[in-house]
Amino acid sequence: MENKYFLSICIPSYNRPKTLKRLLDTIDSKRYREVQIVICEDLSPARTDIRATVKDFKKITKYDVKYVENEVNCGYDKNLRQLMLNADGEFLIYMGDDDGFIPGALDVYIEWLKAHSTYAYILRSYITKSVDGKVDYYRYFSEDKFFEAGQKTYETLFLKSVSISGFTIKRESILPFQTSDLDGCLLQQLYWVAEVCLKHPAAYCNTPCAQLISDDISYFGNSASEKGLYTPEKFGESDSKVNFAKQYLRVAKYVDEKYSINSVDNILTELSKYSYYFLSGQRKHSLKYFNAHYRKLKDLGFDKSVYFKIYYWGLLLFGAKFCTGLIKSIKRIYGRRLDL
Repeated sequence: MENKYFLSICIPSYNRPKTLKRLLDTIDSKRYREVQIVICEDLSPARTDIRATVKDFKKITKYDVKYVENEVNCGYDKNLRQLMLNADGEFLIYMGDDDGFIPGALDVYIEWLKAHSTYAYILRSYITKSVDGKVDYYRYFSEDKFFEAGQKTYETLFLKSVSISGFTIKRESILPFQTSDLDGCLLQQLYWVAEVCLKHPAAYCNTPCAQLISDDISYFGNSASEKGLYTPEKFGESDSKVNFAKQYLRVAKYVDEKYSINSVDNILTELSKYSYYFLSGQRKHSLKYFNAHYRKLKDLGFDKSVYFKIYYWGLLLFGAKFCTGLIKSIKRIYGRRLDL
């Protein structure tokens, strides 16, 4: 069946009408006939305002906009599947409703996709923009890279694919994988990465098109599948962070059991190497709280590499502000995230 569009921009929407408008305003592709916008609103308190935002946007845009209101609060994972089922594009690019596109970058990215359309999953680079206006580039390799299908590719790209904005995948490649078994993990996209990379070639695009904007709160924990795992507006606290860490392993174990492989050990080692994200946010609390959080992660197996202890002692001795600044400076010097 021929796709109606080349690219569907898929936006899971919940309680953020203002940032949704900001995102819609950054969609600047001139390929109106090739680009579709799909928005799934997930029964949030701000549904009326979101509906009005989309209605106003439809009046002024040349894009085909499909707006869907979920009858129940599906939660993050199911809403990503809802978007996929409602999209009509060959490729899907997911965007968080609080992020945006880099000006002029979307058409460049579409050209890149057209030139590499045989690849089913595209790992993206991206930029982050903090509340103070500082911009940081997140690149995983020094140039475009291409990967054969298989377990090694799945393990290589798994942890690099967490941020949803810019997540790009062929719709037909994920159609068979619509299980609800992992709902509540907040990592539906990682399950798709595993399934697709085991069966199809993948690629990395070193030119960013998405920008992640750190100026809003998290609403994870509102859906039935997320309750007990996350607390709305407190995703950064210890219990939510530890539960989130467990979900990476939950997805990997699910894939391992399905295909009789062992990816969990390698993924846990990678989590250990890049565990700063899981540790740093808790340093603002008391030492007792921070140390308890460290022990929770250690009990999960995060001590599989020396980096976990380096991050812990660095944060303990110098604090999060200094350590985060140092890591960002190193990234700027090298132009990408370091391979550890």
